[in-house]
Amino acid sequence: MTILENDSLTLDRLLDGRVSIWQPRRGYRVAIDAVFLAAATPARPGERVLDVGTGVAAAALCLATRTPNLKITGLDLQPALLALGARNISLYAESLENAPAEKPHTEITLIEGDVRHPPVTLRPGSFDRVMANPPFLKPGTHTPAAESANALARGETEDADLETWIKFCAAMVRPRGTVTMIHRADRIDELLALLCPRFGGIVITPLWPRLGQPARRILATGRRDVHSPARLDFGMILHQQDGAYTPEAEAVLRHAHALSPLSSE
Repeated sequence: MTILENDSLTLDRLLDGRVSIWQPRRGYRVAIDAVFLAAATPARPGERVLDVGTGVAAAALCLATRTPNLKITGLDLQPALLALGARNISLYAESLENAPAEKPHTEITLIEGDVRHPPVTLRPGSFDRVMANPPFLKPGTHTPAAESANALARGETEDADLETWIKFCAAMVRPRGTVTMIHRADRIDELLALLCPRFGGIVITPLWPRLGQPARRILATGRRDVHSPARLDFGMILHQQDGAYTPEAEAVLRHAHALSPLSSE
């Protein structure tokens, strides 16, 4: 829900107003993907989480709202988005100060960097959870957006394709830790082919737009250095026939419920 806008930015609310997001008015904008990515990341209090492609820190803030006492590091290539992310984190911290009954504040740190050349401050194998919303479109399959930030968010490049993202995520997570990604459903074959050599116990969770319609998005969660087989989760239907969100989707989008497909570790 957009509550304020100017020539270049809008201030939007997620999780029934508990998260405020300043973001560019044009180009790539935060949608429900960030909320579902956070909901599917099975983080526990006290753990370290890496948010790859954090942008304006929407997924990081949604995860912090649901799970207390995390240490979240957000990585992104675009300094302008990171500046907005820092602003959003400050808004979140202020909201907690005004609501002392809320869960303890999670520490969120933003770092400018690239999955191709990771910052030296990111130590491989040091994160319990990694979550990522990589660009969805393969090079050569689309016309890149004229606006550079939008182009980087939506489209892979030849030297930063899906395999590069997955290799980076695998390097950053500890053994038996989890990596969670959201992606297009029509790239499930490629996604599984790249995840399976590095992760086990992979769970694919489809997000169905409506009953009877093909899934457009999938969530994939796998555990590093685990050899159990992959499985398909029930998934979630997002919309009722009248266009309203289903109660299950509302629980995630408004009430910060978890959508973790991993029952145990």
